[in-house]
Amino acid sequence: MAYREKLYKIVFESDTRAGKLFDVWLLWLILVSITITILDSVPNINSTLKLQFYLAEWFFTILFSVEYLLRIFISPKPFRYIFSFWGFIDLLAILPTFFSLFFYGYHYLLVVRIFRLLRVFRILKLARFNREARILLDALKASSYKIGIFFSAVLTIVVLMGTIMYVVESGENGFSSIPQSIYWAIITITTVGYGDIVPHTVLGKFISSFAMLIGYAIIAVPTGIITVEVGKSTNKKQKCPMCNKLAPTSANYCSYCGTKLNQNSHERDS
Repeated sequence: MAYREKLYKIVFESDTRAGKLFDVWLLWLILVSITITILDSVPNINSTLKLQFYLAEWFFTILFSVEYLLRIFISPKPFRYIFSFWGFIDLLAILPTFFSLFFYGYHYLLVVRIFRLLRVFRILKLARFNREARILLDALKASSYKIGIFFSAVLTIVVLMGTIMYVVESGENGFSSIPQSIYWAIITITTVGYGDIVPHTVLGKFISSFAMLIGYAIIAVPTGIITVEVGKSTNKKQKCPMCNKLAPTSANYCSYCGTKLNQNSHERDS
């Protein structure tokens, strides 16, 4: 089945001119479809171009559905593609339109197609960006336990502070329940401050001031944790297979003997 192999190289890879052209056209189609979905939510534009938007929406959905089925057909391992990250995103890009036949408003979820634009990194062969993305993901994984403990502590503070404010304000001034008071604590600690719930008592104002000061520390802590882990990932070394000397993971060649490094990494990026 030589034609399936040819189609696979065009659709799944971007090493050839045809493959790169296919991906570029696909990106433009995704951009146009997202733009139409966004404009469709504007009442003045929607009232004028409602039919055109509806037809365009189905045109793109049918087009992306054919592309999705084509990817399944030409893939050597169809189920591997279907249950992969990209397979899931490609399916999400077409489902909202079909759901909108039964449920109003679901077609606006077509903006999930924006995730498909991440393919631009594969098209442009930006191996460096892929490496940096891996460093960031490794840092997030390494710091996930610390961040989890930190957010548990924040949740405890928020619940405690919300409960105290409910008691201090005597259930008035917007603090009508503990959940409502917890909502106030969250928007205050995150320094959002919508202003829809405001304490009126002296003690309540003092507690809210304290909560705002805590908010700055809460923003800084996870940033610091992730920054440290990124620094650790960046400073990792790799061993040269020829001279056994250590070199940065970003190095392509050994600075001691000139041996090519990162061969496996480049193969993954291509």
